[in-house]
Amino acid sequence: MPKLKSGTILPTLAEDAAITAAALADPDAMPFTDAEWEQVKPLVRRGRPLGSGSKTQITLRLDVEVIQKFKASGDGWQTRINDALKSWVQSDA
Repeated sequence: MPKLKSGTILPTLAEDAAITAAALADPDAMPFTDAEWEQVKPLVRRGRPLGSGSKTQITLRLDVEVIQKFKASGDGWQTRINDALKSWVQSDA
């Protein structure tokens, strides 16, 4: 059980049993069966999406004019820089 904040009041066993009985008696709040829990899938994935695995993060210093030119064309400027460098590498081969 995780550490609780100070001042947290936990129900007694009798209170917990009463809460559970009330919840089970509510037809609109029936608990999932084990089979239903097996079918549950998370709705939202947390964190950044997984990358392609084919890129390496580096630090690169570029001239201000170069960055401004790419940023001026809108979102995706880092991808466009990558594409420009890739095109240069392929044309040099």
